[in-house]
Amino acid sequence: MPSLDSAAIPDSKLARAITEFVRDTETELLFNHSSRVYHFGALTGVRRGLSFDRELLYAGAMFHDVGLMPSHASHDERFEVDGAHAARDFLRSHGVPEADAYTVWTAIALHTTPGVPVHMHPVVALVTAGVEMDVLGLTYGDYSENVREAVTRAYPRSATFKEDIIQAFYEGVRLKPQTTFGNVKADVIADKEPHFQRGNFCQVIRSSPWRA
Repeated sequence: MPSLDSAAIPDSKLARAITEFVRDTETELLFNHSSRVYHFGALTGVRRGLSFDRELLYAGAMFHDVGLMPSHASHDERFEVDGAHAARDFLRSHGVPEADAYTVWTAIALHTTPGVPVHMHPVVALVTAGVEMDVLGLTYGDYSENVREAVTRAYPRSATFKEDIIQAFYEGVRLKPQTTFGNVKADVIADKEPHFQRGNFCQVIRSSPWRA
């Protein structure tokens, strides 16, 4: 397993601007979570021998939950898309080429879509890898105890993180439950609201205007 130094945050004007923006926009819970996502994603990339742009990975990791914040939430888009839009606008304003901004957009938009990002651009794959490690612990055993402790020491993970992150997801999507259709966020609302009626793919097919 590579050392934490191999996944250091880029020392660049863009990275510093990203840090400042996200720190001012998100809660401490989400800022620390996003920072851990970057480190776990970058470490995964190094371990897999992937070639990736650290600034773009940092942008994707740090912006991936911005759409949960009321200041960047729309009424009718998935929170992932809201965060993706915010990141793309930010990167454009800092002169990042459109193709690179779109890569970050894609990474954020797909970070809650299991099984797809791993087959895509390294930045897309690694944002999801970082999220899956920090939230779900899917690759927990791939990291040494020293590395896990170093990351969480730099960006603390509270004893109540699991419930806190579920609550953060809930607060971010509860007012637009229609955006959770076919997505893991429906599980979050159902956990908090026992009477929540999920959208059902089969019912949508059966109620479509097509005649038999």
